[in-house]
Amino acid sequence: MIKHEQTATLFTHNHESGDINTSNERRTLLVVILTGITMTVEIIAGHWTGSMALLADGWHMGTHAFALGISYVAYLLARKHNDSGYFSFGTGKFGVLAGYTSALFLGIAAVWMIVESVARIINPVQIAFTEAIWVTFVGLAVNLASVLILHQSDHHHHHDHDRNEAHAHHDHNYRAAYLHVIADTLTSVFALTALLAGRFLGWAFLDPIMGIVGGLLISRWAYQLIRTTGLILLDGGIGATIKSKVREAIESDNESQVTDLHIWRVGSRDMALVVSVVTGAMRNAEEYRSRLKLLPNLVHISVEVHPCDDQNCSCRR
Repeated sequence: MIKHEQTATLFTHNHESGDINTSNERRTLLVVILTGITMTVEIIAGHWTGSMALLADGWHMGTHAFALGISYVAYLLARKHNDSGYFSFGTGKFGVLAGYTSALFLGIAAVWMIVESVARIINPVQIAFTEAIWVTFVGLAVNLASVLILHQSDHHHHHDHDRNEAHAHHDHNYRAAYLHVIADTLTSVFALTALLAGRFLGWAFLDPIMGIVGGLLISRWAYQLIRTTGLILLDGGIGATIKSKVREAIESDNESQVTDLHIWRVGSRDMALVVSVVTGAMRNAEEYRSRLKLLPNLVHISVEVHPCDDQNCSCRR
């Protein structure tokens, strides 16, 4: 028989988020400025030359400039409220929400590219290939510069047996920004390929086809990012591997049993945990908490202990 009384301990913790990266913030701002300038040039040039590939690249960069702006604002807000205590589990989900929103814009841009490209196949327009090629070269150079700015050695992927857990270790805000500039670069490459083929081979039909191919590929990236960040926002995506490790740590003495377990992400990588334990031994919450300290990224831990004193009550697994 388990006693009705219980010992509950809620451990104090730091509300500061480990997801705030000032270096990522500075890099993102620089790319926002570069993307905005290039977007303006390409849209004007696209209308002037009549190139769908160039116009698509310009508007595509426009949505990315807006989405990158969201990423930068998320860093500002997260840093502003980091130690305010206003948010119960810190500001880690600011970046996740920004990543989710950016992914939506990425998907919208991809659908727009496909629709406009199909319209150009049905109703072809005259393209000033030479002028469009030069402007696309400039756009590609800026995109490559943006990729180099956002690329850094410490922005790596942690390998894990559980795919969802592996993806969740990213700074999703920064990952969204990085995907945007990669998509911009890819679109510029497709546009340049189509324009060169049209200029020197007469394959004008390739211009809208490249728009469709780029749109399909970018929509796939958008879906993956939406799925990953959406799970975190809904307190999901915690795989069996992490839960199993928590149970093993708690029940390693063969005298304790986990009766209720809740784990959720409070940011791109930080996790919160609430666990109820039944034990026939005189163990306290601090002892279980010390075992869980060995697991990475658990920043908020609550342990609830239920004593079990009846001789017929066995907690052995």
